[in-house]
Amino acid sequence: MNVRYKTADVAHKAEIHKDTLLRWLRKGLIREPKRDRHGWRIFTEQEMLKVIAFARAESIATKVGEQSACYEMLTETGRLKAIDWDFRDVKTIYLTHGQHPYPAKFIPQIPNALIQELSSIGETVLDIFCGSGTTLVEALLLKRHAIGIDANPLACLISQCKTSQVSEKDIELLNGLVERANELADTLYTYRGTLFNQSTFSSRAWRPADPAITFWFEQFVLEELAEILSWCRSLSTHSSRQLALTTFSSIIVAVSRQDSDTRYVRRQKDIKPGDTARRFTKALMDAIHAAQEFSELVESRFHCSVFYENILNGPEIGHAHLVVCSPPYPNAYSYHLYHMTRMLWLGMDQPRFKKEEIGSHRKYSKKNNGATEDTFRKEMSSIFNWLGGVLERGRYACFVIGNSCINGRNVNNADLISDVAKRHGFSEVERIPRRMQDSRKSFNPAHGRIKTEQILILQNWSRN
Repeated sequence: MNVRYKTADVAHKAEIHKDTLLRWLRKGLIREPKRDRHGWRIFTEQEMLKVIAFARAESIATKVGEQSACYEMLTETGRLKAIDWDFRDVKTIYLTHGQHPYPAKFIPQIPNALIQELSSIGETVLDIFCGSGTTLVEALLLKRHAIGIDANPLACLISQCKTSQVSEKDIELLNGLVERANELADTLYTYRGTLFNQSTFSSRAWRPADPAITFWFEQFVLEELAEILSWCRSLSTHSSRQLALTTFSSIIVAVSRQDSDTRYVRRQKDIKPGDTARRFTKALMDAIHAAQEFSELVESRFHCSVFYENILNGPEIGHAHLVVCSPPYPNAYSYHLYHMTRMLWLGMDQPRFKKEEIGSHRKYSKKNNGATEDTFRKEMSSIFNWLGGVLERGRYACFVIGNSCINGRNVNNADLISDVAKRHGFSEVERIPRRMQDSRKSFNPAHGRIKTEQILILQNWSRN
C-alpha cells in the first residue's frame, strides 16, 4: 500500500516546525509534492525521507545566530531604524492578502516588521482600523493573537475571511461551488450570439430592491449575481460560506458599470452573459488556494477576533500588547460610497456606516457644516482616551499615516495624532518616514503630490 503523509506529519518526522518545511518549499529547497483532490500537499514516503535528510544537513541555527548577534544588542526601537521601510520591489500580494480589493491598504511588510520587533509570540496585536485585515493576517503568521475593529461591515467580512482556517469539508463544498459556477458559465457561453443572448438565464433568487442596482448593473449580470449569491449563502459551513461571500463581493465592482474601486463614475464595460460566472469561478479558485496555504501556515492555537464596532463608542475587546494600524486619512476616501453596491448585495447596513465612517471625503467636502481638522482631532482624542485602558502600560501603538489636504491646507496628521496622544498619557518614541510605492493611487486629487508617510510609534504611560 502506498502510504501518503501530510505536511504536518513530515515536519514532525523531520523534527522541524511545519513553518520551516513550508518556507523550504516556497524557496524551492524542497521539491513540491503532489496535491490531493482538495488541494492539500501529500508526500510519498520517499519524499518524506528526502525532507528528513535535508533537515539533518542544515545548520541554520548556527548561521542565523552568528549573523544576528550584534543586531539583538540593539533596543526595540533602535532595531526599527535599521530597516529599509520603503520595501521597494517586494511582493505584497501573497497568501490571503489578495483575496479582495481594498483601496489604500498598507503593505504587509510594515505590520510584519513592527509586530516582530515590538511584541512576542503569544501576545495580542490590535488593529483599531483593521480594514482588509493586513495586520491581523501578519499577526497570526507571526504566532500572535489578533484583534480587529472596524465600523465597515464589509471590512469585517473580509478580515474574518482572510484570517480563517479552512477544513477539508470547507474545500469540498467550495470546489462544488466552483463546478456549479463553471456549468452556468458554459451554458451561457453556448447561447452567445443568438437572438436570446441577453435573456438566456433568469434566476428567481433574491437580489437587492434598491434602484441603484439596476442603475449599476446590466440585467443579465443581475441574474447571474443573484443565482451565485444564493449558492454562496446555502453552503453548510460558516468558513466556506464566509469565503464564498467574500469572493462574491470581490467581483461585484468589476462586473458593474462602476469604473473602478477608486472611481465612482459609470461607464459601459464589455461584459457578456457568462462572464460574471466565469470571473467568480476564477476568483474562487484563487481564494481556495490562498486559504489552504494560509491554513497550513497558521497554528490553530492562535486566534483572531474581529469586532464590527464604531471605535468612537469604546468597544469592550479585552487587552492588547501592541497596536498596529493605518488610520483613515481625513478627506481622502469614502468607503461607504465606493463599496455601496457590494454592501447592498450582501444586505449590509450601508447608511449606518456612512454616518460612522471616520475621514470620509464626503464629510470633509461639504460646503456647509463639513468636517474639519478639529473634527479629526476630537475623534482621535476619544480613541486615545479609550486606548489608554486597552493597551498594556508601557507597550507601543504604531500609526502609519500620511498628510491630508483639508480646506486647501496641508495637515500633518502624524503631528496631530502625536499631540492628541500626549494629552492622554502617551509619549512619542519614534517617527520613521517612508516613501510610498509610486504605483499607489491618490484617491483625492489634492493628495497627488504626497509621496511619503510616517510610521509614528507611541508608548502608553496612561493610568486609565
